[in-house]
Amino acid sequence: MSTAIAEKSASPIAAPLIRRAAVLGAGSMGSRIAAHLANAGVPVLLLDIVPPDSSDPKSRSRIADGAIAALLKSKPASFYDPAAAALITPGNFEDDLPRLKDCDWIIEAVTENLDIKQALIEKITPHLSPDSIVTTNTSGLPIASISAHTPPEFRRRWFGTHFFNPPRYMRLLEIIPTPRTDPAAIAAIAAFADRRLGKSVVYARDTPNFIANRLGVFSMLTAVRLMQEQDLTIEEVDALTGSVIGWPRTGTFRLADLVGIDILAHVARNFAALRSDDASAAKLPAFLETMLERGWIGDKAGQGFYKKSGEKAPAGASGGDAKDNRLALDWKTLDYRPAQRPKFSRLEMAKNADAVSERLRVLIGPGPGQDKASCFQWPLLTGIWNYAADCLPEIADSPASIDRAMRTGFNWELGPFEMWDAVGVPATVERLRAAGAHVSPQVEALLASGNTCWYKNTPQGRLVFDPASRSYKPIDQPAGIASAATFRRANKVVRHNPGCSLIDIGEDVALLELHSKKNAIGDDIVSLVTQTLTATSEHVRNFRGFVISGDANDFSVGANLMQLLLSVQEGEWDELDFAVRAFQRMTASIKFCPRPVVVAPFGLCLGGGTEISLHAARRQAHAELYMGLVEAGVGLVPAGGGSREMALHAIDAARASSGLDPSTAPARFALSADLQDALRQRFETVALAKVSTSAAEARTLDLLTPADQITLNRERLLIDAREAAIFLSETGYTAPAPRTFPVPGEAVLPNLKLGIHLMRQAEYISDHDVKVATHIARILCGGSLTPGSLVNEQYLLDLEREAFLSLCGERKTQERIAYTLQTGKPLRN
Repeated sequence: MSTAIAEKSASPIAAPLIRRAAVLGAGSMGSRIAAHLANAGVPVLLLDIVPPDSSDPKSRSRIADGAIAALLKSKPASFYDPAAAALITPGNFEDDLPRLKDCDWIIEAVTENLDIKQALIEKITPHLSPDSIVTTNTSGLPIASISAHTPPEFRRRWFGTHFFNPPRYMRLLEIIPTPRTDPAAIAAIAAFADRRLGKSVVYARDTPNFIANRLGVFSMLTAVRLMQEQDLTIEEVDALTGSVIGWPRTGTFRLADLVGIDILAHVARNFAALRSDDASAAKLPAFLETMLERGWIGDKAGQGFYKKSGEKAPAGASGGDAKDNRLALDWKTLDYRPAQRPKFSRLEMAKNADAVSERLRVLIGPGPGQDKASCFQWPLLTGIWNYAADCLPEIADSPASIDRAMRTGFNWELGPFEMWDAVGVPATVERLRAAGAHVSPQVEALLASGNTCWYKNTPQGRLVFDPASRSYKPIDQPAGIASAATFRRANKVVRHNPGCSLIDIGEDVALLELHSKKNAIGDDIVSLVTQTLTATSEHVRNFRGFVISGDANDFSVGANLMQLLLSVQEGEWDELDFAVRAFQRMTASIKFCPRPVVVAPFGLCLGGGTEISLHAARRQAHAELYMGLVEAGVGLVPAGGGSREMALHAIDAARASSGLDPSTAPARFALSADLQDALRQRFETVALAKVSTSAAEARTLDLLTPADQITLNRERLLIDAREAAIFLSETGYTAPAPRTFPVPGEAVLPNLKLGIHLMRQAEYISDHDVKVATHIARILCGGSLTPGSLVNEQYLLDLEREAFLSLCGERKTQERIAYTLQTGKPLRN
């Protein structure tokens, strides 16, 4: 943090542990902040006003009560685990202010009105502990103005903490100090937000709308202006401002509907009111003002730039299936009409490129093939880049802060300065100059200093250009934050192929980075993982532990279904059998590697990705984990050892709950109710293709164990996983030995089949689901053996492989695979 942002006080306050917190304001934002504090295990006091009609003492806190009830129903879910709601205590501003003395952090989140905020802060001040820290979640009001009437001692522990909605999912936290804020208070909250809340902390200056909203709203209004100037439609702009340029796939207007058009308008008006010299940058067009007057403010009102229609969408409508019945607004007439899927030649060309940097160069590059897309995106993007550079000295210490804010606050894949580098700064500026367009003095300083890019990669780390000093400086970030790219830039790649790389990440630990398209597991990944982790590998001798993870948005979508379907259609059954055996050898190499292997899953971890995870010595999971053995959804069974591992988990759980020893009383154990119940639970997880909505839920599905750790900050996941591998190594890790164990066979299999039959009778599943589920039940029970029969791990692997190959030959399975490849959705046939 720059010393220019906050001056050090003469007597720094003690940096407290955040043991209890309070949120003032139980609206949409305040209640969700409270939920995320509860996700971190922090007890929270949630306060709001006493309703005017509250004659009953029990109803005086009903606003906060209602907010908690709404949180439990919210979608997407606000809690990792609904049980965390018990950590939130409802209250009100009249009866419960004395309870603030026990809170270490108080967050003000009432309505965006300066007078209301000032009055509330003055009201709570007498009830605070001398060491408590108070922050405001304002989205743009001056931080210093809110505390203008408070004592000097209060202002030392007062600053802004701007969360983005929904706080569980949006990673950005803008911290906005005032000149009087004590650095120790800032450091305490920044560290807590980083480690416990999983936030990407960006320091902003106390200027209107701070960083992300300033740039985000400018981007939206620029898109609106260009749409009007170039006579484009709502759908066309959304197609041009979505995933093709590395922005959320919703595009500009669909995102506005989700966030709330009224919220965006408020941010724009707030900026215009506070910055009359730059008000034109935030001026709302007339049609948008009319929408606000009519209450067309987005999804929460049922309509905005889009609304749902009760009729089936016509052929060619946006989305491409019968369920997509959206209507789009005609901004010129303010009438709704069926949404259309736009087509631009330059856009289609760009979609062939995997990397957003390549797509940007295709989209706005000069030369033949320019169309409406490039005519729109050139002024949009160069306008945003110049505006970001113009704002830089006022709003942030570094271009890296602005890029980080836009990546984590608006989910851009690249920030504005990173995008500019990707396209090429000198060539872009040359085109702007030739057209007589504005070029920011900040980029002029970059080029005048003999440099051509905002960022430079060096073996020592990534550097960013500082226009003030006209030199490159290291990017500040806390210790413990790193990515695979960090070590790639330091030339630490040991070996690699198109799908996977082995990277030395320090401390004698190596990373197996997955980097195929969507991290689908194909031959490249299988071969490199197996070769690396086999007991005789030189890498096992050279490293004391391994991590399997990556830098992508998702850990893995599972096995390469396209490769699988092609093999099936070509009738390559021997090759397919070999591929399944190779996958099983890979997961075995993970499980039985002499060195500890820690898998660090994140985002989507499906099918084969979950099987990789299940075989690790330990899992270091990101909190946002959508994990499941989903093979049944495409008409298959987990055949990479996943079914076997779930059976072994059931045996271990039954042993712990029953107290029976399978090795001394195999028949009795196989007939126990504990084993039957344990197998039934895991059968449901696999047969119903259940997917967790968080790492916490993955534990309840037995996809993570109590020993596995959870990291809330995605940027810390790799180093946390490395530390887990080091811990296992230093505490005498020994690889497990292959097991022999009793199976229940015919003692449990008929019961599971009965459950399948009843689900079919209730029309919950299809005939093909019955076939798939029966295979899964047979594997988990060890086939039709006598209860207590002893088998080894390979026996269950053979059952997996046989079932998998049999189902691959089924027409309905092939239809499911093809449909999923085409649509990304499961087919129930």
